[in-house]
Amino acid sequence: MTDAFIQILTVYRAVDFSVVSGANLGDAMSFADELDLDDVYELGQRAEPARLSVGAGQAGALTIAGGSAAGREGHLVHLDACLIMMTANGTITELLVMVEVDAAGDVDAIYVLPLARLMPRTEYTLVGIDRSGARTRFAEAACVSFSRGTRVTLASGAQSLIEDLVIGDVILTRDDGPRPVRWIGAATARAVGDFAPIRIRAGALNNEADLVISPESRLFIYQRSDALGAGRREVLVRARHLVNGASIVQERGGFVDYFQLLFDRHQIIYAEGIAAETMLVDPRTQSVLPRDLRDAMSRPLPGHAPRPHLDFEVQPRLVDRPDAAEILRRASSR
Repeated sequence: MTDAFIQILTVYRAVDFSVVSGANLGDAMSFADELDLDDVYELGQRAEPARLSVGAGQAGALTIAGGSAAGREGHLVHLDACLIMMTANGTITELLVMVEVDAAGDVDAIYVLPLARLMPRTEYTLVGIDRSGARTRFAEAACVSFSRGTRVTLASGAQSLIEDLVIGDVILTRDDGPRPVRWIGAATARAVGDFAPIRIRAGALNNEADLVISPESRLFIYQRSDALGAGRREVLVRARHLVNGASIVQERGGFVDYFQLLFDRHQIIYAEGIAAETMLVDPRTQSVLPRDLRDAMSRPLPGHAPRPHLDFEVQPRLVDRPDAAEILRRASSR
């Protein structure tokens, strides 16, 4: 497994989310086949979220990565179902049920991955079970995405709104120069929980205008000196790790229009003047592609195997400080 594919998820263990009213009274969250519609669940008052690190294993499987706070390294993780829950006031919340299995194929643990924030002392009624859409919902959350209104640098040096791009448009890339866009994805997502978009305000990283991107998006930053102590001047930093509540914020509430740009190779492009990665096809994200393109890119993933710049991603501990963005801004200023 390569670190380039690792994603850290905030999950709850199944025992923390149990039925307080209904056919399965007292039971913890379980497989889709064991669930009953109209059962009412609550998050335990003492429930603590856990960090589950997953990556790409063999044959398109998800596996638990080394250093994960939950689960055992190397165990497979199956996406069992996407559950639709409704609160008393009609608010809809989606949950992904993730099942950890050991080498023998036996269930070791079950996790709940909320796509919106779960609150204790709140009743969640199970109103829908989607067994086929879990992988797609997970892929949407894992994808690198830019929001509507983002200006992307074309090969000519001109700027284009991302929503105005069409397949075949030639974009300026950091590593390979001008390259045509292979596919453009578009989706509207709820701006909730850990998956709400990140706004990098104008000037935060020497950008002239705000950049709004998905939390898993990685930014490529060249430091004149190694101000972070990463051992290199060139670094990749996930947007979620730079949130400081001031110049870089996570915006929860409402909806966000997201766009994904796919090239034949994983690329670094320029969005609002910031070097940022494009969609990386791996077992987490393949499900968002049209079936014909998905099949074409699955044996093997051409140009989406790890590239040298992916080794530049910094560890979260190096940016776990409120002034990390300012340090990078100063270090990258000309």
